[in-house]
Amino acid sequence: MPPERHPVPDPAPSRGADWLLGPEGQGRGAVKLTLLALAVYGLFALNVAVQVNLGLMEAGPGAWVSGLSLAGITGFYLLVRTGLSRHLGSDASLTLPQSVFGVLITAWGYAIDPPLRGAIIAIMLLNLVWGMFVLSQRQAFGLYLFGLMSLGAAMAYGASTDPVRFPPAVEALHFSFAAILMTAVSVLSVNMARLRAKLGARTTELRAALERIQYLAHHDELTRISNRRHLSERLAAEQLNQRQSGQTMSLVLIDIDHFKMVNDRHGHAVGDAVLRHFAAALQAALRSTDFAGRWGGEEFLVVTPQASAATAASLVERLRDTLASTSFDSLVPGLHITFSAGVAECAPGEDLHLAIERADRALYQAKQTGRDRTVSQFAPLV
Repeated sequence: MPPERHPVPDPAPSRGADWLLGPEGQGRGAVKLTLLALAVYGLFALNVAVQVNLGLMEAGPGAWVSGLSLAGITGFYLLVRTGLSRHLGSDASLTLPQSVFGVLITAWGYAIDPPLRGAIIAIMLLNLVWGMFVLSQRQAFGLYLFGLMSLGAAMAYGASTDPVRFPPAVEALHFSFAAILMTAVSVLSVNMARLRAKLGARTTELRAALERIQYLAHHDELTRISNRRHLSERLAAEQLNQRQSGQTMSLVLIDIDHFKMVNDRHGHAVGDAVLRHFAAALQAALRSTDFAGRWGGEEFLVVTPQASAATAASLVERLRDTLASTSFDSLVPGLHITFSAGVAECAPGEDLHLAIERADRALYQAKQTGRDRTVSQFAPLV
């Protein structure tokens, strides 16, 4: 029996959407909004054609307003679809320019369409609502004033040039009615913009707080280097890399000598400053492939991937030289800081805890034999 064959989806719809909206994730929202505006203008042109056919509007002015409105919104669509709009400002949808264009077209439509000028006032409101979720408070208020003045100018022009079809008294009532509605919509738009600004500020604060939490989850707050938790995560990841490469990794445990004495004699503020200075010197001594962190208290762990104990020990000596040339006189005149270190090689597949334990034993030996020295444990203890 032949295997069942499943139909292969036709990629044409996807290609059509890409052609119309652009690639996924490349500002499709802005393109969709502009296409919606294009659809609205298309319906407006269709309505104008119906009015011309019914004899409610002259063909010449109707053709001009329809043609220019469609040409204008098509131009906006091309700017947004091609991405050129992103070079013209922060709003890729060009909401404010589109709204201004809509106000002008609507005012023009009012001047040439006396029978339906009441409905055109509603279209003017649509221009104000269009930018409610994008425009700033200042832009929303400015658009309201521009729309009200444009509509008022169209009413005044009609009343002065054609008082039969645009009776001045009726136009005055229309203007007062439009002013009431547009002012109400403008207040909503301004309040919406104010609310968006507050939400944006709160979002920025929350994002900063989240970044701070994520940073503290991986870094020691005092020394600004990796904390024990982050070190453990990186160690586990490095051990996976080690199993693939088959190369030795070395671990170094470092303890600042007589650190408790520094705290007792000079205070914890000086002790904290010593830890920060030491962590900075440690970071400067690392290779690009090494990483280090605060293991606890005055103890630090250094991980040297693809390195023998001898290589790790040379890193420790670079740190010792750096520390010897570092002056702590700004903290306490004559203060001198040394450290002891224990090095252990970790073979591929070896238990990390056992390798760290060997490094700890080597560190203990360094401290027991006089401090300010490095002791290496090359092989696992039997």
